[in-house]
Amino acid sequence: MRIVKYCITLLLFFTLNSFAQNLSVGTGGTGGVYYPMGGGLASVLSKYVTGMSATAEVTGGSVDNLNLIASGKPYLGFSMADAAFDAIEGTGKFKNRKVELRSLLVLYPNRMHVVSVESTGIKTLKDIKGKRLSTGSPGSATELMALRLLEAAGLEKGRDYQNERLSVAESVNAIKDRKIDAFFWVGGLPTAAVTDLANSPGNKIVMIDNADEVQLMNKKYGNLYYTDVISKSIYSGMAKDNKVSAVANLLVVSAAMPDDEAYKIVKAIFDHKKELIATHSEYANVSFDSQKVSNSSVPFHPGAIKYLKEQGVKF
Repeated sequence: MRIVKYCITLLLFFTLNSFAQNLSVGTGGTGGVYYPMGGGLASVLSKYVTGMSATAEVTGGSVDNLNLIASGKPYLGFSMADAAFDAIEGTGKFKNRKVELRSLLVLYPNRMHVVSVESTGIKTLKDIKGKRLSTGSPGSATELMALRLLEAAGLEKGRDYQNERLSVAESVNAIKDRKIDAFFWVGGLPTAAVTDLANSPGNKIVMIDNADEVQLMNKKYGNLYYTDVISKSIYSGMAKDNKVSAVANLLVVSAAMPDDEAYKIVKAIFDHKKELIATHSEYANVSFDSQKVSNSSVPFHPGAIKYLKEQGVKF
């Protein structure tokens, strides 16, 4: 009996401490923003958190990352707030299988890019009817939000447009090759793949406004979305500022992560923010002011709360 108890204790010890030994960071596709941000985060955690070895993994995006966390393996991941909300509630792509999820940080706004080129003649969401488009890769929150946006615009999947499920990098290649007419991408600024398209000779980029659909999306799915702007200075060739829908990005983990590990991760991010900004400028938007319960669609992790309270954040 004593040996059995010892073995159980040892197993629990290694399970709880696996986060500190080998931690994987779920990111997204290589053409997006999660990927470089995840690489920077893995580097900072490995360098500055004693005993922690972190690696960044290419994934399909938010939904994939949430599924990886649900697997029980030591993952933390980037996720859009709407996908995380579905996961913790057991709805949408997570129907009848709730994920015990906690938020470490509110990161930055994800802006919905609806991208075309001048030669397609697409100027508004209504112009997409009858066109070929990509709504994002399988396992991404881009796909989730894109379908909600199209629904709010009165466009029905399978009837009003031909749909591909491509990553942002694949979408850019497809639009260059005239295989699709437009694509959806929800991400930070700037997104490398969109920058590539904007700078490609013979392709004048068109960024389609999509802010008017926010009210209808929130009416159906909850107050997860808000309006924002992509300045015309972000991507070469933009004729005007782009009025868009947006959603918060979260850094999320399993509720089973030990409090001290969550504390150390959040502390490392703020202690080494300058180093993280060098990997992607969106880290500049990570602030104490944005760490509010109202900004996160899932509860904060107790370890994160402890650190943030020490810095004067009120919960």
